[in-house]
Amino acid sequence: MSKIKKIAGWAALTAIAAAVAGGIASWRPEIAPRDVGEHQVFSQQQIERGKMLADLGDCSVCHTRPGGERNTGGLAMEIPFGTIYTTNITPDTETGIGKWSYAAFERAMRHGVDREGNYLYPAFPYTAFTRTRDEDLQALYAYLMSQPAVKYQPPATALSFPFNIRQGIVAWNWLYLTPGAMQNDAGQSAEWNRGAYLAEGLGHCSACHSPRNLLFGEKIGADHLAGGVAEEWTAPSLTGSSAAPLGWTQQDLVSFMRTGYSANHGVAAGPMAPVVEEGLSRLPEPDLQAIATYLRSYHSAPHKPGEAQRLNAQAERQLEPLASQGARLFSGACMACHAQEKGAQMAGVRPALALNTNLYSATPDNAIRVILDGIQHPAKAELGYMPAFRHNLSDEQIAALLDYLRQNYAGQAPWPDLQQRIGQLRAATAEK
Repeated sequence: MSKIKKIAGWAALTAIAAAVAGGIASWRPEIAPRDVGEHQVFSQQQIERGKMLADLGDCSVCHTRPGGERNTGGLAMEIPFGTIYTTNITPDTETGIGKWSYAAFERAMRHGVDREGNYLYPAFPYTAFTRTRDEDLQALYAYLMSQPAVKYQPPATALSFPFNIRQGIVAWNWLYLTPGAMQNDAGQSAEWNRGAYLAEGLGHCSACHSPRNLLFGEKIGADHLAGGVAEEWTAPSLTGSSAAPLGWTQQDLVSFMRTGYSANHGVAAGPMAPVVEEGLSRLPEPDLQAIATYLRSYHSAPHKPGEAQRLNAQAERQLEPLASQGARLFSGACMACHAQEKGAQMAGVRPALALNTNLYSATPDNAIRVILDGIQHPAKAELGYMPAFRHNLSDEQIAALLDYLRQNYAGQAPWPDLQQRIGQLRAATAEK
């Protein structure tokens, strides 16, 4: 036998051995279906607590498709390797989780493995949910299993090779999953620990607000909560690295989580709006205060008194004369709602553009998307709606408008290749 054939033979045997070892390491047994004829009894207090926890975890935000019944799944989540469809989490016995025992539910939440033994894609943020304490997981299970069962089979998730091989996720879990409930930090206050538990567990703030590495694992250390991407929107930094012109106060954070608006920072838009509407706004006041306390610990001292008024006044002085195309577009399309001191108050809030984080961001994506599509589904109806300008303004006009806002309101250098990026996002977000 030639040397080449020997090498090829050993390489084949090594590959087979590795595949067998990987299969053994990744195998997870099926958990027997629960007896659906057996009536499960949960206390009303447990169910009510479970509802609050479901709100905190944004369960319905991800597990409800547009126009679909609540928690029946089917929401399409586009990723670079294909489309993931969320699952039905109603207690339907055929298409939902009706056959799941608590043990099966607990395994999915802590280890990312479903009842049948299939690995779940980390788009389901079990790396955060694993930190939830037993009593809270039990309450969440009680709530979900007490809801109406709705029969609906979502489309099958379809990813390209090799990402369609779920067993491969075991390697990702070895790198990025640390199973187990979150422990208190003895060096912090009870309120801080409560906020950390809510934000880092079911609240899974870091899933969107932390950057990801090449393997899509969350970066840690100084990068934790330092900004990420959610549904192709920029999720801003929640730390002192934030581009916001004003620091977040405790009240700013609580107001934003409760209403979707902070006068010092702006309005929740994109995927953050439903998080506020369906989740954060429904939490008890002490929980919002605790989350705010935790997030504030990542920031330096808040802004100086009068800083917001100074920035707004400075921006107002830029309104006249209307010497540029951007200024004229702002006057005709934006001033009625966004000028702080001019004109009648329109319905809803009047966000101060001089304080809007999007204009200070390193990338223009959020600002472009808001101008293209407006805000059609605000976190709260009383905030008001913003019209879409997709069909009213050209790429060139939107670029001129954003250049004007970026330079005159935020005092920042223009974004490079702005018109090209507008065209790309217009095409990517066009109605199909």
